[in-house]
Amino acid sequence: MTRSRLAARIALAIALTAVAAVAARSDEVGVSADGILFGQAAALEGPSSALGQRMRQGIVAAFTEINAKGGVHGRKLRLISRDDGYDPDRSVAQTLRLIDHDKVFALIGAVGTPTAMATIPITSAHNVPFIGPFTGAEFLRDPELSNVVNIRASYSAEAEAWIKHLTEDLRYTRIGIFYQDDSFGRDGLSGVKRALAKRGLELAAEGTFERNTRAVGSAWRMLKRAEPEAIVMVGTYGPCAEFIKLARRSGFHPTFVNISFVGANALARELGPDGEGVVVSQVVPFPWDASIGLVADYQAAQRAFDATLTPDFVSLEGYLAGRLAAAALEKAGPNPTRIGLLRVINEIGRFDISGSVVTTGTRMLDTPPKVFMTVIQKDGTFKAVDRL
Repeated sequence: MTRSRLAARIALAIALTAVAAVAARSDEVGVSADGILFGQAAALEGPSSALGQRMRQGIVAAFTEINAKGGVHGRKLRLISRDDGYDPDRSVAQTLRLIDHDKVFALIGAVGTPTAMATIPITSAHNVPFIGPFTGAEFLRDPELSNVVNIRASYSAEAEAWIKHLTEDLRYTRIGIFYQDDSFGRDGLSGVKRALAKRGLELAAEGTFERNTRAVGSAWRMLKRAEPEAIVMVGTYGPCAEFIKLARRSGFHPTFVNISFVGANALARELGPDGEGVVVSQVVPFPWDASIGLVADYQAAQRAFDATLTPDFVSLEGYLAGRLAAAALEKAGPNPTRIGLLRVINEIGRFDISGSVVTTGTRMLDTPPKVFMTVIQKDGTFKAVDRL
């Protein structure tokens, strides 16, 4: 064999190996030679749209930052977002569309407990990673749901923090609850009841409202009769703001405490001057504190993505979910698979994101995510507090 023929065969072998390697890399659904496709089904329109939109903004800011640095193992991260209107049936349809039609590698940044309850059976059956859902529902912490990647604290942890501060800092004993009458609200209700029972207390009163409505009058009358010292709130920004404004107009001023899912910034905007003194628990760092490395990187990424955006808690959570997905993909190696990504997330369970440690899987039991309190100020800004 001549040297020229040998060289030609070697060149052909190298070319075929390269083609095979590319083909192997692109066999996984949602993974191509130059990209990895993520999907989001969330409320992008309607009464809870600020939650889905802000989650999307944070994720895209993170992906834009990662892509500007070359992506992950040479692949750019991309996101398709589809509107489910915070409706379980629509969420099922959009989730199936993302998996079957759009062929996404993983789902990220879903919004809501009732929507998650409807879609989790689908994602689990397809073994599609379900990363960073914007919900603290207890059922998502089931070890059997190996495809679910939780980042935030549970609603039970938030409820425990509320009741601890209300009973220890303010010495309150009469506490009522206003909650959304579905799986989300009832999850929060259960957490509050457990936290009160630990202290030998019971709820003073309960009031409910229907999802995607602002029909809060009946709940207001129910709670007003009990005259609670504090009302804890498990809902989205629209109905919670409506309830608080109704109370203010009636001359009733209990301490209002809201769950993180409410969408703190959207709540403050809805309330305007009625927001002063309203408490919101949070599960991510203070998004205006640039002394925290994660927050500084988030602010820079958000400015690079869209300079008109302002920091807020929800988009920071989206950013954190996006950064975690990228960090896990980096550790999963150059040939990512869904199974490989989930194995990395569940087995490593500890990721350093710009100096902030994020725990996942069973590691969350040993080092649970933090919950802290913020209070809306007169000008609509937030102040982080250690005591109420």
